[in-house]
Amino acid sequence: MTKRTSRTIRFLVEPRDVPVNQAARRLHLTEEEFEAKKIFLFDRGFPHPDTTTGMYDLKLIDDWMDRRSHTGRRLPNAADGFEARLNRIAEKNEKNSRRKNEH
Repeated sequence: MTKRTSRTIRFLVEPRDVPVNQAARRLHLTEEEFEAKKIFLFDRGFPHPDTTTGMYDLKLIDDWMDRRSHTGRRLPNAADGFEARLNRIAEKNEKNSRRKNEH
């Protein structure tokens, strides 16, 4: 029988917060390249590391990349603004009807 120690991993945990080298790798950069470019990335809204742990949040990095490439933006739906479009059509029809009645 194997004795369990506190260092034995019981469950695989997919970390969300990662050190700088993994944050850099997410952008396909080396840690050195990331360090050289991070001020420019931060200027563009790249997420800063946690102030306590110094770790980077992978979800925030992915969200930033989605916004950067516009994939995180919700695409317009035909139902969006439908009521407003109907009201504009009704107003236009009403104006046309009044013009016909005036002549």
